[in-house]
Amino acid sequence: MPPRTVVIGVDSSTQSTKAAFVDAATGRLLAVGRAPHVVTGEGGARESDPEVWWQALRTAVAAGLKEAGVPASAVTGIAVAGQQHGLVVLDSAGRPLRPALLWNDTRSAPQAAALTAALGGPDAWTARTGSVPVAAMTASKWQWLRENEPETAAATAAIRLPHDFLTERLTGTAVTDPGDASGTCWYSTATGAYDPELLELLGLDAALLPEVATTGAAPAGSLTDEAAQALGLPAGIAVAAGTGDNMSAAVGLGLGGAGLLDHPVLSLGTSGTVFASSQARPASAALSGFAAADGTYLPLACTLNCTLAVDKVATLLGLDRNDAAPGGQAVLLPYLDGERTPDLPTASGLLTGLRHDTTPQQILGAAYEGAVVTVLRALDELLRACGLDPADPEVAARPLRLIGGGAQGHVWVETVRRLSGRPVIVPGSGELVALGAAALAMAAATGEDPVAIATAWNTGDDTRLPAVDRDMETWERVVSVLEQASEPLLGGGK
Repeated sequence: MPPRTVVIGVDSSTQSTKAAFVDAATGRLLAVGRAPHVVTGEGGARESDPEVWWQALRTAVAAGLKEAGVPASAVTGIAVAGQQHGLVVLDSAGRPLRPALLWNDTRSAPQAAALTAALGGPDAWTARTGSVPVAAMTASKWQWLRENEPETAAATAAIRLPHDFLTERLTGTAVTDPGDASGTCWYSTATGAYDPELLELLGLDAALLPEVATTGAAPAGSLTDEAAQALGLPAGIAVAAGTGDNMSAAVGLGLGGAGLLDHPVLSLGTSGTVFASSQARPASAALSGFAAADGTYLPLACTLNCTLAVDKVATLLGLDRNDAAPGGQAVLLPYLDGERTPDLPTASGLLTGLRHDTTPQQILGAAYEGAVVTVLRALDELLRACGLDPADPEVAARPLRLIGGGAQGHVWVETVRRLSGRPVIVPGSGELVALGAAALAMAAATGEDPVAIATAWNTGDDTRLPAVDRDMETWERVVSVLEQASEPLLGGGK
C-alpha cells in the first residue's frame, strides 16, 4: 500500500486560524488545528496584528499535525484562504508597519464615497473592477491610510491582503490570485490585471503589489527552509497561491462556472454573504462582481452583521444563543458595526415594536430575523443583478446552500427556512473554506483541477431540508422597518 499523502488547507478568518489536514486520496478530514486571533478597535475601527496571524498559523498547524497522527513527511502541499479586503502594509524587511485594517473596519466610508465620485460614479467602477468602493474594500482603506497616517503610507514598501501576507511567509514570494485581488478595487476583472488608471487615482505604485497568479491553484512556490522549520513541515512542499475565504468556500462546495445561480450560497459567519458561481462576468453596482479562484466569476453580496451581532444580543440578554423564539411584534436590526448591504457604514442597531408581553427570547429571535432578512434581501439584489427575478416561482424554489458557523446552529437554519420559504442544503462539513484551500494545495502539487478534486472528495456532501411555508408576516414587518429606516434613525451621522 502506498504511503498516505496529506495536504493542508488553511482558513485564516477574522477571528481565528484553522488548519485542516486532509487525506489527499479520499478527501477525508483527518484533523483541524485551531488558534484564535485578536481583533481590536472601537468606533468603527477593526484591526489585527498580522504577526498574530502568522503565530496562529504555526500553532494551528502544530495542533493539527499532532491530532492527525501522521508524520510531517506525509504532507505534500499547503494553501491559505484568508479573510478578504484587509490592508496589510509592510516595511522593506516584510514586517508590518501597523496593525492590518480589517474588512469590517468602516472608518474609510468617506474615502469610499470620494473614490466613487472621483472616477465618475458607480457604473464607472463596476465596468472596470466589477465592484463599487465601500468601506470594506482595500482601496478605500489605502486611501484612508494616505489621508490619516501619511507617514505610514509613505514608508510602505509592500501592500498585501491577509492571505497574501501568509503565503509570502511560506514561500518568500509575493503572489496573490484573481479571486482575492478582485476585492481590492484596484484590480480589473475586465482585463484580469491591476488597473493603471485606478492605481494612479490611488497614488499607488504597482511595484508595491504582489504578482497575480493565473488561479488560486497555481503554485506560488515551495515552502522555504525557514517556514518549514517554523511549521514543522518538510521544506520544498508545494504552496498554492491561495485565495479569499469566499472563493475557497466555493471550491470546497465543488462550484465551478458551469451554471448560473443554480445553488446560491448563504455563508453565515462574522458577516453574512451570498454568492454563486458564474461563467459570465457580472458588472452591477448592486453587488461585488468578484473573480473566482478557478478562473470564473463569483458575484457576491455581503452584510456586516451576522453571527457575532446576534451573539452579542444574546449576551446582553443573558441568554444562550439557541434560547430564542420568533420575534412577534418586535423588530431588531442588528447593525452593530454599521452595514454594507444596505450601505449604511455608520449605522447602529435599531429595536422597535416592544410590548409588555415581549420576552427576552423574542428579542433574541428578532435579532436572528433582522440578520436573516438582511442577508436574504442581499440575495435578492444578487439575483436581480444577474438578470433573475427573485419573485419568479422557479427562481424562488431553488435551494439555498448554508455554510459558515451559523449553518451549524438550529435557530439560524430554521430562521432561514422560515423567512425564505426555500429548500435548504446544509453541507456535512463545517470547514468548507479550509477544505477548498486543501483542494487548491493538492492542485498546486499535482496540476489537477481544484474544483474536480473537491467534487471527487465529495466535500459538499450534505443534508437536504424541504421548504416550509414562508413567514411573510414577519418578512414584511422587518422589511417595512428596514425601508423606513435612515442612517439618522439607525444611529448614523457623521
